[in-house]
Amino acid sequence: MAAARNIAIIALLALAVAFLPRGGDLADAFLTAITMAFLAVLTLAVYRLARANSLTLDSLPLSRRAVLYSSAGLVVLMVAGSSKMFESGLGTLAWILLLGSAGVGIWLVISEAKSY
Repeated sequence: MAAARNIAIIALLALAVAFLPRGGDLADAFLTAITMAFLAVLTLAVYRLARANSLTLDSLPLSRRAVLYSSAGLVVLMVAGSSKMFESGLGTLAWILLLGSAGVGIWLVISEAKSY
């Protein structure tokens, strides 16, 4: 019964987007609001993690801290530029590779910091 209700809700929303005037613009605005809320929550989580682990971050060697902050900055740039990079196949491939390299950089710094 719950599945049928959920399908009906989705169908009503799809009808509103398809047949109401400027329904697509409303859907785009709603998606933008959800994306901004997600990024705000993600930013708050990173801020709280940085505050909770400030001694660990300060005790990292300068080179490791540079790798960590550069990787985090690369992730921010990849999120900001994703719409342009996804316009081509090569851009999508570059986006995936850059995001993967940032993830590896963050993972290596964290795993090395936990090994002491």
